[in-house]
Amino acid sequence: MATFRGAIFDVDGVLVDSPHEKAWREALRELMETDWSGLRRRTTWTPDAFTALVYQQHVSGKPRMTGARSALEHFGVPDVDNYVGTYALRKQDMIERLLAAGDFTAYPDALRFIIGAKDAGLIVAAASSSRNAAQFLARVELGEFARVQRISSPSVRPDMSLLELFDVDVSGRDFARGKPDPEMFLTAALELGVDPTEAVVVEDAAVGVQAAKAGGMAAIGIARADDADLLASAGADLVVTSLDDVDSPALVRGRLRTSDAAGSHTRRDERTAIGPSVADPPSHPRWRDVRSWTSNPESGGQP
Repeated sequence: MATFRGAIFDVDGVLVDSPHEKAWREALRELMETDWSGLRRRTTWTPDAFTALVYQQHVSGKPRMTGARSALEHFGVPDVDNYVGTYALRKQDMIERLLAAGDFTAYPDALRFIIGAKDAGLIVAAASSSRNAAQFLARVELGEFARVQRISSPSVRPDMSLLELFDVDVSGRDFARGKPDPEMFLTAALELGVDPTEAVVVEDAAVGVQAAKAGGMAAIGIARADDADLLASAGADLVVTSLDDVDSPALVRGRLRTSDAAGSHTRRDERTAIGPSVADPPSHPRWRDVRSWTSNPESGGQP
């Protein structure tokens, strides 16, 4: 039986709830209500039209220029080539403003999962289209998270950031082709020193799942936006609503599995867990406001 030696993680939507979706939405709103007010009447855009589903289907997981073009085309903006660069720049300005304000959180289930994966012996890579991914990861105080959660891990130092946990980071590089092309994930696997068949990708976007499968890798889809069916149809081998539901020690044995009680979507050839492993409810003692584990730039955190 093949085994997994490496795990490759998308960042936004998987590890951190970063404000990318908000930045794309608010940047377009700013433009439509100011510089592009005359253009607005020639499009289908309205303040409420840029929904989470639109973001997942047309923008999530794509490089900045590709995402900008896709969003504008979705809203019927004419002569897209004349506007895509402006929109991409405004989005970047917006994300930098939100990042400076500390407007993001990390997902507790993802932090527990990646610690468990490292402790199980997997090597890990970050692979995001975002040029801002490293800044988000550096702000997440993984050592403090482990202390608060009472996690004893040989992989985590008391002063460690989430960025430091990764063996490889290929985020934000200028790849010739973006997702759903597998180039980014194949590069991550190459730099980890593992064969693509020995890697599992954790993604929240359909294009990311498609990229993983195109590269010959296994894919776990994390459905945080009520999009489990979308991820399953993209080819995810396992779809869960919380990474607490994945049996991370089983990964080194080449198994993607979870409990039936977790409510996962699995492909027909998938193995399932023999015991339950459900996510902590909000009332659980381990569920804490994760802002306490992200450094604030005004209090000496990393920029």
